[in-house]
Amino acid sequence: VDRLTYGLGSNRLIPQPLGVVGVIVPWNFPINLSLVPLTYIFAAGNRAMVKMSENSRHLAKLLIERMPAYFPPEKLQFFDETGGVGIEFSKLPFDHLLFTGSGTTGRAVMAAAAQNLCPVTLELGGKSPAIVCDDFDLGLAAERILFIKYLNAGQICTTVDHAYVPADKIEAFVEHARRLLPARYANLDSTDYTSIIDRRAYERLTAALDEAVARGAQVIPLLPGAARDDAAHRIAPHIVVGAPDDCQLMQREIFGPILPLVPYTRLDDVITRINAGPRPLAIYPFSNASATLDRLIERVMSGGVTVNDALIHVGQDDLPFGGVGESGMGHYHGREGFITFSKLRPVFHQSRFSSL
Repeated sequence: VDRLTYGLGSNRLIPQPLGVVGVIVPWNFPINLSLVPLTYIFAAGNRAMVKMSENSRHLAKLLIERMPAYFPPEKLQFFDETGGVGIEFSKLPFDHLLFTGSGTTGRAVMAAAAQNLCPVTLELGGKSPAIVCDDFDLGLAAERILFIKYLNAGQICTTVDHAYVPADKIEAFVEHARRLLPARYANLDSTDYTSIIDRRAYERLTAALDEAVARGAQVIPLLPGAARDDAAHRIAPHIVVGAPDDCQLMQREIFGPILPLVPYTRLDDVITRINAGPRPLAIYPFSNASATLDRLIERVMSGGVTVNDALIHVGQDDLPFGGVGESGMGHYHGREGFITFSKLRPVFHQSRFSSL
């Protein structure tokens, strides 16, 4: 706080707590996305109310039971989703509301918060692309993209949604994937692999795959044996080549273990195509040429950027994290997290004789 209290003479800018901050947490990383925001919320001097997902019922029960041993109830309380709680929670007159989740739910949360003129930080999702440039080692790009893409079975808002690959390297990228994935996950039953969260999400993904096949796309499962397990809600890692632009896989955030490859010959075409859609939460350019990287970063707007890897910018504690446009608004993490959950109050001291 001392480092952020600054001014000239007797004039100062003082960060002060906002009051009570509401946090709405998704199911995919419920510990990270509940406790990490509290770091900044508490550092700024606030109190917090945290609403967990309906798919995190066991964890919610544990946190409700255990957290009072560390924080008094007037400082922090956790809430379970038992049906309709999220709607009522977002209507409360918080001093700030942080939501992480889908754009559809984010719109509803923002509308409810607007009734109280409550400021919001929305961490949403979107179709974050990887862009593999001709000068970058294809094997290294494939290794890094595929690791992130199939982590948590693709159920990460900042994961690579699809990848732009030079047209003459598509086949080689697929061969790298055929080699790499069985070495990571022996088969669909691997204990290192993850199920899709629920039946609805599983059926949405399988329907999108079936549509791609029906419309002539090449759909490539990357593990030996069965590609699906209906009972366990498991879908093998897939690559899709030739998906029509208007199919489900290309129109909405995938949020699953399916990677469409989009061939290109001119980088300008990639830039135009990305800019024609909603602004993504992140872009992941792979290039060793600084001029190429500068061109992509300057001409394509996104929430964040990781160069020559994917997702990693999210874990850098000295960088803010957040979306832009349809991928969200506001940001936290690092110093900016403290700022987001503070009111920077200007304090002016008038002299004996007013300059006015």
